[in-house]
Amino acid sequence: MDWASLVGLLVGIVGVLFGQALEGGHIDSLIQPAAFVIVVIGTVGAVLLQSGTATFVRGAKMLQWVFVTPPDKSRGLAQQITLWSATARREGLLSLERYVESVKDPFTVKGLRLIVDGIDPYKIREILETDISTYERRERQAVKIWEAAGGYAPTIGILGAVLGLIQVMENLTDPSRLGGGIAVAFVATVYGVGLANMVFLPIANKLKTIVADEVRRREMLTDVFCSVANGDNARVIEERILAYR
Repeated sequence: MDWASLVGLLVGIVGVLFGQALEGGHIDSLIQPAAFVIVVIGTVGAVLLQSGTATFVRGAKMLQWVFVTPPDKSRGLAQQITLWSATARREGLLSLERYVESVKDPFTVKGLRLIVDGIDPYKIREILETDISTYERRERQAVKIWEAAGGYAPTIGILGAVLGLIQVMENLTDPSRLGGGIAVAFVATVYGVGLANMVFLPIANKLKTIVADEVRRREMLTDVFCSVANGDNARVIEERILAYR
C-alpha cells in the first residue's frame, strides 16, 4: 500500500472541507448528487469517446497502481544478471535455457530466449527496443485517460453550472426552488475543478512515473542481454547496470 497517495488524497479533501467550515459554510452544501452526476458521468463519457473501450479499461485498471504500487522487479535483478553472465561465459549461451522456466517476467523471458536461440546482439537490441516502444506507447495511451479527465472535468463542471442557472431562470417565480438550482450551479464547478486538480491529474502524473520506471528497467535489461550475448566481462555488465540507478 502506498500510504502517501492515500494520505495525500485525504489531506486534499479535508483541506477543502475545513476551508469551507472556516468560511462559515456547511459541508452539506457541497453534497449535490445532481452536480456529481453531471460532472462524473459527463467526464467518463467524454473520455470514453476519446480513448475507446480497450484503452479506457486498461487505464481504469491502472488506478490500483496509485495505491498499491507494482512490485519493484529490479530488486534482486542484479544478482540474477551476474548469475546469467557467469553461466553464459562458463558454459555457453545455451546454458541460460535452464533459467527461462523460473523467470515470470515476459520481457525477461523473451530476452533470455533470444540469447539462447543465438540471435545476433544487434538484432536482439532491435527486437527488444521495438517491444519497449510498443509497451510504452500502449501504457502512455492508457494513462492519458486520466489526463483527459483532468482536462474535461472543469469544462463539464461549467456545463453543470449553466444547467443549474437555467433551472434558476425557469423558476424565478418560485423562490423555494431557486436555492437548489444555484447550489447545483456552483457545486458543479467545484466538483469539476476539484476532481481535475486533486484526483485526475495527480493520478495521471503518478502513473506516468510508474510507466517510466518500467521502461527504464526494460532498457537496462536490453543492454544487459546484448552484453551477455556479446560475451562481455561481468564487470562491464555491472557498470551498465549501475548507469541506470
